Amino acid sequence: MSTLSDREQIETLKYRYVRALDTKDWDAFGDTLTEDVTAGYGDRLTFSGRAAVLSFMTENLGSDVITVHNVHHPELHVDGDSATGTWSLEDTVIAVPYKLLLRGAAIYTDRYRRCEGGAWRICATGYRRIYESTLSLDDLPSFTLTSR
Repeated sequence: MSTLSDREQIETLKYRYVRALDTKDWDAFGDTLTEDVTAGYGDRLTFSGRAAVLSFMTENLGSDVITVHNVHHPELHVDGDSATGTWSLEDTVIAVPYKLLLRGAAIYTDRYRRCEGGAWRICATGYRRIYESTLSLDDLPSFTLTSR
């Protein structure tokens, strides 16, 4: 495969990762990760293995928690069957049961591995926050979800 093709496949993989996370498509989300993936989201959340990542996501980001993750400005470096990537992230979380609105930005750092059959998967992922802010929805009396 050409480097350009690999880069395009890795970009598509990362976009699928955030789309599947936001739409709660847990099968598609899990398929973006290697079995032995490591993940670190900020200073508080670290996981080893696909099962651990999926368990946390499904238990904590169910249908009553709305997430929107936008990744952009990829810096990708491919070296044979492995690659690294750095991405800018902007995210919004609306946790309805907790009446919480979270907004943030971060820098993702990923490692990728070409797996059997040629598909790229994320084997390590994590981010370092630039900022994170929270607001109680109680402080926004006019806040209304008009679509969900």
